[in-house]
Amino acid sequence: MGNFFSDPVEQALEYIYYNERAGRGREGVELLGKADLQGDGDADCILARCLCGSEYVWSGHGFPVKKKEATKMLRRSVERGSQIGVLVALHNGELSLEQTPISSLQDAFAIVLEKAEGGDAFCQYMIGNVYFERDFLQIEGKNEDSFDIPVEYKDYLRENISKCEEWFQRAFEGGMHLAANNLNRFYLQGDGDIILPQPEKAQELWKTGAERGYPCHQYIYAQELAKAGQKEEAFEWFKQAAEGGEPYAWYEVGRVYLEGDGVEQDAAYACQCFEKELPWRHVASYNLLGKAYFEGDGVEQDYEKAFRLLQFAYEESNKGNRKNNWGVYFLGKCYFEGWGTEQDYVKARQFLEQMDWEYEDAYYMLGVIYARGRGVQEDIKKGVTLLQKAGTHLGAQEELLRYRKTLFGRWVRR
Repeated sequence: MGNFFSDPVEQALEYIYYNERAGRGREGVELLGKADLQGDGDADCILARCLCGSEYVWSGHGFPVKKKEATKMLRRSVERGSQIGVLVALHNGELSLEQTPISSLQDAFAIVLEKAEGGDAFCQYMIGNVYFERDFLQIEGKNEDSFDIPVEYKDYLRENISKCEEWFQRAFEGGMHLAANNLNRFYLQGDGDIILPQPEKAQELWKTGAERGYPCHQYIYAQELAKAGQKEEAFEWFKQAAEGGEPYAWYEVGRVYLEGDGVEQDAAYACQCFEKELPWRHVASYNLLGKAYFEGDGVEQDYEKAFRLLQFAYEESNKGNRKNNWGVYFLGKCYFEGWGTEQDYVKARQFLEQMDWEYEDAYYMLGVIYARGRGVQEDIKKGVTLLQKAGTHLGAQEELLRYRKTLFGRWVRR
């Protein structure tokens, strides 16, 4: 160990990037933290990436996103002389080009390139990004004005941008699943009129990544298979992705067992799968597990847990301008009956009136609320109309017996 970086950084790269399925990402961060205390700028650079979200590190590690702290670490990385830190800071716009001579950028690139050529997958990925994101222009101090005619500039761009393909391929083979993500973008989007898209080259990327054991690619490949109607094969890849720690994959496994879609139905095991997703704040798992606790399907009935799960899912899925009314019936029922929360007819009505599907029990509850004036101005006519829409609902039929129509066509209480 220590061929390219210090021993702690090499080990951290193994845990964080090259062997994600081992589930030792947090150990990798601890190693980087100790190396940071020893003044290791490379450790600072990788720590910064760990705090920047799924674009820079596998989300399955569960690292918090702290971009302000990441920026500080990245700048410290540069100050401590990290060459990878210089390239990352350049790309992120955190490098003062006025104070950084071109020779320094070129030296940093040359050192990282040497490590990439020596076989380091992380550096191969970084070199690929230099070409893919056009950072080579700043490193070489060139722009369109550096060329006599536009066609020469285009040829220069094409020659350099295309180099990203080889470096991403090498990094992908070496353990960097993120390299395939960028390679996929390169193949599907190309680069304007400089390099045309090559979608045929992207067709096998996720399958290749899945077979190499990358959990995120197993999940994506499983989704592709599911869309193609290959449910059994998709299910196997979902399971592998879930066991490897890919967020949201347990939901897919749980859904299959909940529905008995190609497997023996097992609501209890489905709930266990959904439970494993909760740390990732996956709304769908919260909803289905909340429904399970509400109905006592696969778990012991517990209205308090049901309410808590469904309320979280509702609030999480309706942030900003998003709208999701999946669990509003259950929340309305909990408030109407006082199950798992305090009885509140105002909130019950607010949730029930968000429903855009027919359901007899919802009409019954809304009918009671309006006819009896519970948390709203009494409106017997509207209440009766809703109760009648509840059809054969026993409670609605009993409630309707409380009201009668006068000779003048007005609904009143008996």
